[in-house]
Amino acid sequence: MIDLDDIDRALVLALAKDAGASAGALGRQLGLSQPACWRRIQRLREMGVFRKPRLDLDLEALGFGVTVFLGVKLATKGRVSLEDFERAVSAIPEVQIVEHVLGAFDYRLRVVARDIPDFERVLRRRIMTLPSVGRVEANVVLTEERRPGPL
Repeated sequence: MIDLDDIDRALVLALAKDAGASAGALGRQLGLSQPACWRRIQRLREMGVFRKPRLDLDLEALGFGVTVFLGVKLATKGRVSLEDFERAVSAIPEVQIVEHVLGAFDYRLRVVARDIPDFERVLRRRIMTLPSVGRVEANVVLTEERRPGPL
């Protein structure tokens, strides 16, 4: 665990709300000079507090109106089958997130598609043909509420 002081925690929270905020604006908000704030942001990056920056895309605006969480139980298990499955599923562009989980399923996938027929195509032609896929359960997302920022 990384040791953060109160200013570091306030900086992380402020950046979670607005990742594009300038060091000058953040510094004014936290009572720091722009250079001091910039140095703290750089230090937090070097410590690994921040992952690489990403765009937060509006998938629906781009034509992907369906999001499905897919539980996948592998038919066979073992290190080789896990690695083969992970490598193969990661190559499918519609699969946005791959999580190896404990419980009823071995993996949880976040899959986006244009519509339900498009999801069915991805499921039948891409996911169900992957190595070691056994049982699959789909949960279609109806609405999504995002809670930005750290816990």
